[in-house]
Amino acid sequence: MKRNILFALIALTTICVGCNNNTYSSLRNKEDKLIANYISRNHLNILTTEPAIDYVWGEKDFYRVAGYDNLYFRLISRGDSIWVDTIDNDTTDLTILANDLVVVRYKQYELTENADTMSYWTTLDQAYPYEFHYANTTECEAVAWHLAVRLMKYPESQCELIVPSKQGFLVDQNSVTPYGYIMKIKVKN
Repeated sequence: MKRNILFALIALTTICVGCNNNTYSSLRNKEDKLIANYISRNHLNILTTEPAIDYVWGEKDFYRVAGYDNLYFRLISRGDSIWVDTIDNDTTDLTILANDLVVVRYKQYELTENADTMSYWTTLDQAYPYEFHYANTTECEAVAWHLAVRLMKYPESQCELIVPSKQGFLVDQNSVTPYGYIMKIKVKN
């Protein structure tokens, strides 16, 4: 009798686990649909090849970054590419390099309709900006942010990102939650 009860419990547990809709695969499918719905709802124009450096980005233009699932980038403004010393007339290339300390102010929003936005845009929102060394994923595990810096190239740039959980922060990866970001960057010397 005990053996029959044990087998019944094991069978019931197996059936319940099999019915669970929160498997990683199903959560990823829901995430992909949420991103697709966001793109459709906002009538975004998806570019499949990386635009040239002199491309004039439209308000709805987003580049689907090759090699990354559902990661989208839009350049809002290109920062300063060079610095000119007015006394000596020397120029300095300002391209952000690996291990440069990047300072980020950002707004984070959910991709659902009427979503909440968290703002870290000014010192009134957050006293200190987020800082990380570019190309060092031990400090900032969000691969999308490093990629955004690479695509922005220069200090004082601004962009918008749609980030699937796999390229986001660890907490986003664990909860399988995609986010949108509006970012502006500087380099700290």
